[in-house]
Amino acid sequence: MNASKNSTPTAWLFPGQGSQLIGMGRELCGAFSPALRILKQAEEVSGLPLSRLCWQGPGDELERTDVLQPAMTAITLGCLALLRDSGHAPDCVAGHSLGELAALCAAGVLTEEETLYLVTVRGRLMHEAALRHPGGMLSVGGMSTAAVQGLVDSLRGRYSLGVANCNAPTQTVLSGEVEALQAMASLVSRQGGQAVMLRVSGPWHSPLMNEARERFLDALCRVDFRPPRVPLYLNTTGERESDPERIAGQVLAQMAEPVLWTRTMAGMVAAGTRTFLEVGPGKVLRGLVRRNCEPASDFEVYGVDGPRALAALARTQEASTKGAAA
Repeated sequence: MNASKNSTPTAWLFPGQGSQLIGMGRELCGAFSPALRILKQAEEVSGLPLSRLCWQGPGDELERTDVLQPAMTAITLGCLALLRDSGHAPDCVAGHSLGELAALCAAGVLTEEETLYLVTVRGRLMHEAALRHPGGMLSVGGMSTAAVQGLVDSLRGRYSLGVANCNAPTQTVLSGEVEALQAMASLVSRQGGQAVMLRVSGPWHSPLMNEARERFLDALCRVDFRPPRVPLYLNTTGERESDPERIAGQVLAQMAEPVLWTRTMAGMVAAGTRTFLEVGPGKVLRGLVRRNCEPASDFEVYGVDGPRALAALARTQEASTKGAAA
């Protein structure tokens, strides 16, 4: 939302892998030429037919991380450009997993070109690491993160398994070898929780990505990280960070360490943030905002993935302004 027109601080949130859907960006790129330019630029950087894959699939090919990372980021950056072109600006930013790179661009830490370069290399390295170290991810609901961690600890030494995402107080994602995830799913079920295997192409945010992380350092060293122009919250700490060198270090660490989204949300809320805007495809982050903030009633959650969503946001904002004035 436009911070100048909104009475409460607004956070822009950028989604990661798992928010993709066939057709994403079609309306956006058809109606807003800068978004199409960004997508075509991502195709040049990656060497992949991203527009065809985004709009036609097939889904299993789009889900491959070497494809999905530049594709998802290009569409998200197009949404960012649409918001900026319409005069909107955030009070703070954060991105979930892959979305953290788009958040860096929104904060002015990286340029569009640098962001597309980094996500392309990141996706390729993670894809290669997943081929050498196969695995997956398991979403666990209905249990606290501490309880889930206790179950993980009970399997320690037998498998490569760990917490990948602390998404909400009762939603945790695990990452590791498939056999480990299957064993964990049985334990969760016996404890009364819900376990769902995620449709991902590798064990993200786990030690199985250490090889990719080490190789990604060279790409990071080729890019100049700048101080953020708006408050930026990072995945690995959940805290605000302004030092470019530390930001680069945490972006590197994030590849094999957990995303502390619950802590990130808590930090933004503690700073007074009450309005959250998901910038990009899907509704995953809007769901996580509600899981982290409810049952409080003073939070507003919106999403913008194209011109129609932006127009709906403007109507809501106008109605809210008139209501406050009355």
